[in-house]
Amino acid sequence: MAAYTPGEQPQGGGWVKLNTNENPYPPSPQALAAIRAVVAAEGATLRLYPSPDASPLREAAAKLHAFPAIDILAGNGSDDLLNILIRAYAGPGRPTGMLDPSYSLYPVLAAAQGAGVVKVPIRADFSFDVEAVATCGAAIFFLTNPNAPLGVSFSPAKVTELARAFPGLLVVDEAYAAFADADCAELPKTHANVVVTRTFSKGHALAGLRAGYALCPPGLASVLHRVRDSYNLDRLAQVAAAAALADSGWLLETVGKVRSERVRLTQGLQALGWAVVPSSGNFLLATPASRQRSASPSTSEHAFAFFRERKILVRRFPNHPLTASALRITVGTAAEMDAFLAAAQAWSEG
Repeated sequence: MAAYTPGEQPQGGGWVKLNTNENPYPPSPQALAAIRAVVAAEGATLRLYPSPDASPLREAAAKLHAFPAIDILAGNGSDDLLNILIRAYAGPGRPTGMLDPSYSLYPVLAAAQGAGVVKVPIRADFSFDVEAVATCGAAIFFLTNPNAPLGVSFSPAKVTELARAFPGLLVVDEAYAAFADADCAELPKTHANVVVTRTFSKGHALAGLRAGYALCPPGLASVLHRVRDSYNLDRLAQVAAAAALADSGWLLETVGKVRSERVRLTQGLQALGWAVVPSSGNFLLATPASRQRSASPSTSEHAFAFFRERKILVRRFPNHPLTASALRITVGTAAEMDAFLAAAQAWSEG
């Protein structure tokens, strides 16, 4: 099996890092205060195991979503939750399904469980065929919404239609939901085959702590508890994530900045002649082109190298026709976007 390939983590300073969709702003001050409280008194509480089922985080998520805490599962990032779901519901003879392109970790987790992978292609207009998903034969299907690496989102009505048609377990992976106009957090309340997963790595700027949670229909969380690792979320992550959920004002402020820069980045690249996919995430999928170079995989590769030489990191996905000619660019701070747009203009004029 092949391992997951993460984005490059550069060594040394001076980089403009726009390749792994991290939040460019700091976490909630309340989350930082919660961490400091835990490590106070010489970290005395760190010698003790944390809550085994991450009660502080589950209760905070229950309050936010008006959802029963018993039906919420916490994880070491949403990647842990995806792994737990595959561990419980996929395996030999029980394939995992996904849209193509989508999050490249799904096939890695499926392979570790001995499960096959069924890929349903996303259409050229960035939609998908509900019937094709419903009849794909997967026992569990992962719908990344908003999609990564494309950035497009699927409406709650479209996801509801899919939930009604699909006979297996539908997992709506909402890693980027904070940056979108709508989400599917209500669906597990009304659909017994829908799980919604969330992470703190994107909107809440806690990628370094690893925390996430899943909203499950009644009874499903108890199944997942059987196969998760014990104490799968450490004490610092539990209290920081719970505090971050409570600080809605900070989330709205920082997400608002990202959304504003997303608009500015989109308009700036379009003015240079780049094609940009409308995004609901904290990133853009944009296809570079200029008077000298038409859109193509080789043009994308040339632009990628041009930016890297200037210590600007973006991401390429050369193995799919919808992404081969494009670059995925994380939305950063205003200063980072100024630097990227200046480099993009230099490339376009070169």
